[in-house]
Amino acid sequence: MSVRCYIGLGSNQADPADQLKRACTALAALPQTQLVACSRLYCSAPMGPQDQPPYINAVALLNTQLPALALLDALQDIELNQGRQRKAERWGPRTLDLDILLYGDQHIHHDRLEVPHYHMHARAFVLYPLAELDPELILPDGTALQAWLEKCPAEGLTPLADQPAQG
Repeated sequence: MSVRCYIGLGSNQADPADQLKRACTALAALPQTQLVACSRLYCSAPMGPQDQPPYINAVALLNTQLPALALLDALQDIELNQGRQRKAERWGPRTLDLDILLYGDQHIHHDRLEVPHYHMHARAFVLYPLAELDPELILPDGTALQAWLEKCPAEGLTPLADQPAQG
């Protein structure tokens, strides 16, 4: 059985727009997975330390038969293949960050994975690309995505023309 899931993509190192396009290509190649759509690219200020370049972000929609932890492993492999080095510093610069935002209607509380992704309700760089893919989305707790958008201004979030993350 296929699960509809949303993946957050972000990069601020080593040609971020290209990193996201390559990540979408890698997502499309995952086994037992279909890449349905990718949002356009958005530019946002970095979270945490401000002495780093701005981020390029997007959201991808997948249908997958992979269990959530197997999907997480596959995403981390993509990150590593694109030069990600995991460091103790949280919210530091990175070549690629792939996060499972939503995995069907499931709530997952595992030491490696929290779904829905924590704090996504307050992150414009997640909510606006997500709304681009599914403006009528109802979140696992029954909240409409539009309710979160109303409380999360898009200040500092800039769409990069109509450039899709999928290349």
